Amino acid sequence: MKKEKKLNHPSVYRIISIIIIAILAVLFTFPLYWIITGSFKTNAAINSTTPIWWPQEWTLANYQKLFSRQTAPLFQFTIPFSSLFTGSSDLKLIVSGPSVPAAIRWLINTVVMAVLSMILTCITASMAGYALAKKRFVGRQFLFTMIVCAMALPKQVILVPLLREMSNLDLYNTIWAVVFPIVGWPFGVFLMKQFSEGVPSEMIEAASIDGASEAKTFVRIIVPMIKPGIGALAIFTFINSWNDYFMQLIMLSSTSNLTISLGIAKLQAENATDFGLIMAGAALAAVPIIIVFLIFQKYFTKGIAMGAVKG
Repeated sequence: MKKEKKLNHPSVYRIISIIIIAILAVLFTFPLYWIITGSFKTNAAINSTTPIWWPQEWTLANYQKLFSRQTAPLFQFTIPFSSLFTGSSDLKLIVSGPSVPAAIRWLINTVVMAVLSMILTCITASMAGYALAKKRFVGRQFLFTMIVCAMALPKQVILVPLLREMSNLDLYNTIWAVVFPIVGWPFGVFLMKQFSEGVPSEMIEAASIDGASEAKTFVRIIVPMIKPGIGALAIFTFINSWNDYFMQLIMLSSTSNLTISLGIAKLQAENATDFGLIMAGAALAAVPIIIVFLIFQKYFTKGIAMGAVKG
């Protein structure tokens, strides 16, 4: 009888855990549910004193207003630092797309900014983390200490010199002014160093004996072994770049260069009582984040699990 009771305990704990997780999942997803359903509600339903949990009358009026407020070019490709070589104060414009609703341009700007930041950060952080973990050079420990200290440095402290630097490079009011400061993310270097330390040094030495170059060793051996860490860093960087409202607010000003967060804030300032319009913009902004998380979810959970074991 005692053995049967012991066998029953894990199932009871599991049921309780599932119930608690289900309750937490509902609580955490409820704001997203409220924003998405609210974007399809009428203004009367949104402003009703009694909450309407499910739209009784579905409408696309909020999205129609969102896509009809302003217009902007669909895309504009510019060459960074081109003004330093041409002598002009403007970046060289390669091509410009047709006019579309400004909300679509804001969404494209945010996606391009977040994707560029994610790719460049993963490349630079993985290289720097590998060098700090497996290479021996003068000042390695001091450099890593400075990187760890930089993680505790508030962004507001470096805002003024960073803004002056972007202005001197003629990158102010461009997507590049938001992308480049994120590329040297200290947390990314720290995270990839921790994962690179788990790579056996014998494998690197064997590759060197076989005549593999540093680039080939990094691509063929290091990258596959730290792939879970790169996946976790990709999600962290994408979300951090997407939600970096403060830096976007300082670096971007013109309507065509705004991100979706700044665009929603601008709509909120112009239409303080139009919650349906604001919810439509927020729902549009949430879609890419959900897609990226679903794509990298496997690497994210694996990377967090490996990091927890190492800690």
